[in-house]
Amino acid sequence: MSVNVGLLFNKCLGTQLQMNIMLYTFVFCFFPRKLTCLHVQTHLLFFQVDALVSPMVGYDPLSTRVGNILHKTFGSKLTARFREEAGHETLPSDAVLVEGLHGSLSNAVFFLSLAPWDDDQDGTAVEVLRAGINNILTSCEDRGFGSVAFPALGVGIALRFPHSVVAKVLLEQIDAFERDRASSTPLLVRIVIYPSDDEGIEAFESAQKALKCKELTEDIQQKAQDQASTTKRIILLGKTGSGKSHLANTIFGEKVFSVNHTPNSGTGQCQSQTKDVNDRSITLIDTPGFFDTVKPEEDLKEEIVRCITECAPGPHAFLIVLKVEKFCEHEQAVISKIRQYFSDDALNYAVIVFTHGDQLPKGTKIEEFVSQNENLSDLVKKCGGRCHVFDNKHWNNKLQNNYRSNQFQVEELLCTIDEMVAEKNGRYYTNEILQVVEEEIQKHEEHIRQKLGDLPPEEITKKAKSEVCNRLLIQLAGIGTGALLGAFCGVAAMIGGIIIAMKNRELMTILRRVPALAGAPAVAAAGGGEVALVASAAAGGVVAATGGVMGGIIGSQAAEGAATPLEAAERAYEAVLDKGKSTFKQLNFPLR
Repeated sequence: MSVNVGLLFNKCLGTQLQMNIMLYTFVFCFFPRKLTCLHVQTHLLFFQVDALVSPMVGYDPLSTRVGNILHKTFGSKLTARFREEAGHETLPSDAVLVEGLHGSLSNAVFFLSLAPWDDDQDGTAVEVLRAGINNILTSCEDRGFGSVAFPALGVGIALRFPHSVVAKVLLEQIDAFERDRASSTPLLVRIVIYPSDDEGIEAFESAQKALKCKELTEDIQQKAQDQASTTKRIILLGKTGSGKSHLANTIFGEKVFSVNHTPNSGTGQCQSQTKDVNDRSITLIDTPGFFDTVKPEEDLKEEIVRCITECAPGPHAFLIVLKVEKFCEHEQAVISKIRQYFSDDALNYAVIVFTHGDQLPKGTKIEEFVSQNENLSDLVKKCGGRCHVFDNKHWNNKLQNNYRSNQFQVEELLCTIDEMVAEKNGRYYTNEILQVVEEEIQKHEEHIRQKLGDLPPEEITKKAKSEVCNRLLIQLAGIGTGALLGAFCGVAAMIGGIIIAMKNRELMTILRRVPALAGAPAVAAAGGGEVALVASAAAGGVVAATGGVMGGIIGSQAAEGAATPLEAAERAYEAVLDKGKSTFKQLNFPLR
């Protein structure tokens, strides 16, 4: 909630009263979790409000300047009505409500009993002031009042409060009341300051700024607490040998992910682990070399599917892992592939992380290294300028604020991710595939929960993800195998296939535009089927393209009920061949 207090005050002359007083006004309007501002030009007694507030010392309604103004307007009937309502005495912070007054636009006055200033900002006088303000606001709400006008309570010669204390307490109590109130009924609260009171004007301006700053700090702290209580899913992507697994272990501060040291090994399977790091709950998802330029996508199908299920409904951050090294043609190809596979939306959630930081010249920061390569610099810019550097081997010192320290870089990286998530109001990256997969995981979790209710929640989730992953592999095996064979033989696509494909236009459209992990081309999610489709289309034209789409549709249907990806592929193979033979027979094509 923000406090919006008018700082551009309006002056006016109070010509209708003997004292000819000029006034400034702050005006608050309460709505549920919202505070707005209006500007009014009028005198205290001629505000069109349901009630006015007049401070008093002890039991004397005429002991302050406001009380005397009211008495000059209403005369002895005011004090007589006060005695009737108050009885014989009032206690500090009590508010005596006098209603039925005629001669002003307000029908009621709260006489608030306060204690004189005792030179203690946390003392009895301030506590009485706070309680009194709250009592009046609560009474207004209980009685159904829609508006109330406060003067700067206690700043006169009778109560002797400093302007700064009154401004601070009054604004804080109004703000606290608004935060805690349950009612949705608007309540207008006006604060009146005399225009000749320069000290009061300055005090309320300062108090308003301080309150805004305090609320901003509290909001930031609350967001930080919310983020800390929510596990962030972070996926590490990069080619084999870039140091993804080492980096994951460095972030966790212990060896959690298996690391191979042979030249062409790397991470063979997608792995995920959840740990607490620097008061944050983090899930790291380590992946094989998705951006290896020599690996065919079909070989990565299973791990891409596993990665999708692990990070569903979507990652809070992608860490694109690169090595600090001289960028030759091979490294340039990796960057080009990353830019090809990542949509602009996905890059909004990405951080570039370099490993082998010890190769940086002494005194050089990673930003300087990035600026030396145009393609690399452009990639970092597309990621919002977010980049960090580690050295999993040489930077294991624990020196605070040391750039060449992994401990320092871990905290810097996590702060970058915190800021990125906060900017997006806690949102994570997602797409249609990830959303569908998350829905399937939730369905499987519920089924497992009903069947095996005694399992821990984390075991239920793990089992559900495994089941969904296997199911996806079976489905995609049918699509991929069917599309490959369909593209090769055309499934009689010259005539019959085109007609059938047009009847299945909706499914064909879905196959063509299915989004892959991080906005990649459909090949990643479709498990290779679209690769065959595109490649074959280039070589064989419409026949192969239509055949590939139709083969994917036929193979997907045939794979239903298969127990393994291999069985799904076999079913798809037989179904596409049978469909091809059947169509040729319908068209009177001889089969040899």
